Amino acid sequence: MPLPSLNRKIKPYQLVALVFFTVSGGPYGLEPLLTYAGEHAAILVLLITPLLWDVPAIFTVLELNSMMPVTGGYYEWVRHALGTRWGFYEGWWTWLYTFIDLAIYPVLFVGYAEFFFPDIEAYRIPICITIVWLAAGLNILGIVKVGKVSLFLGAAVLSPLIILFVMSIYKHGGITVPHQSLHGIHFSSLGMALYTVMWNCLGWDNVTTYAPEVEKPVRSYLKATLIAFTITIVVYFLAITVAIQSGINHGLFNANGFPALGVITSGRWLGAMLAAGGMASSLGIYSAVLLSVSRVPQAMAADGLLPKRVNKLHKRYKTPYVSIFICSAIVSFMVLWPFDALLIIDVTVYGAGLSLEYISLIKLRISSPGVKRPFRIPLSTPWLCATMLLPFGVYFIALSAAFTSTPKSIQAAIFAVCTLATAEVMWQLLAWKRPPIRNS
Repeated sequence: MPLPSLNRKIKPYQLVALVFFTVSGGPYGLEPLLTYAGEHAAILVLLITPLLWDVPAIFTVLELNSMMPVTGGYYEWVRHALGTRWGFYEGWWTWLYTFIDLAIYPVLFVGYAEFFFPDIEAYRIPICITIVWLAAGLNILGIVKVGKVSLFLGAAVLSPLIILFVMSIYKHGGITVPHQSLHGIHFSSLGMALYTVMWNCLGWDNVTTYAPEVEKPVRSYLKATLIAFTITIVVYFLAITVAIQSGINHGLFNANGFPALGVITSGRWLGAMLAAGGMASSLGIYSAVLLSVSRVPQAMAADGLLPKRVNKLHKRYKTPYVSIFICSAIVSFMVLWPFDALLIIDVTVYGAGLSLEYISLIKLRISSPGVKRPFRIPLSTPWLCATMLLPFGVYFIALSAAFTSTPKSIQAAIFAVCTLATAEVMWQLLAWKRPPIRNS
């Protein structure tokens, strides 16, 4: 069943802001990296991981999206390439991982708000729930509203960071990067360092779920993705470098974040600006990610894999408000989970879905070589297969390290694997209720 067309579309410059917030939102949440990797490996992990983890994902997304710029994005790619069963797996895993991911950001918002209101932790749950439902209301108003808000929040996030970088460079007379080496890092610490960077750099495929709502989607996604990736890596590099140069205690940085770094660098006024930036980042990421995930169940419902009511659009704004309500209701019950556990589960489930996109890309290269691809990765299929081993390697190293880490990390890793298994359980229930779907 074709999805209803939407009238208003976002501009390419608004898409840059949405991509930035969906994937990054600034270095807020990157603070644990120094604790896990130390100052002599943090920059190395920070720069190498995106090359192995993000770059293959970005080019895969760009090629597949140029072939099929449709509502549902990666779900539709996998369903088209591998069949309905694997498309269901892709949609189900992404839905689950996003619930986990979304639960992190209201909690981070409250954490940064503690800089201004030390006693706010006592009201964490009602504040988190308020954020969840305010973001739901914004998303129901439509993608253009979310895009405009993302532009404003983007300025609020980047402005204090730019001031931090300038003040630090002025104070220290430049940028100095200590010698980098992985020597001496415990395997479990390396795994958590990888998880930290991977989590701060995931979601490039999420922004494709609303491609029909973007002006000139193929060209816009190419430009927006490259610009957002460049901004993200530069901001991350400067943020961690400044933290290392400041000499801030790694435990303090992990606990109090960039506001504490701002206080050390230039005083409480900069700490306050960075705390406000962290709050803006949390709000921006939440709204952008909710925008992307709400389109997946909409597309799945249109294919009969979820109840038809999930596909219902708002009469005025033409947005999937039922899907947005469902996402928001589930996230409201998940804001109590600890950050480290959420991070492991989040990246593990996301990585499984991403692997299906890699397989779909290769399958379509073989089965549909003549289909028009406005953007094509300049590699032959054999070289493409070899390149895909890089993100798989990073993924399995991180997951293996989680199984050798603390008991809580092991529990989170086991839970993540069990979460992946629920896709088969749900598929069997769906096939039992609708037998013809097995042959689709």
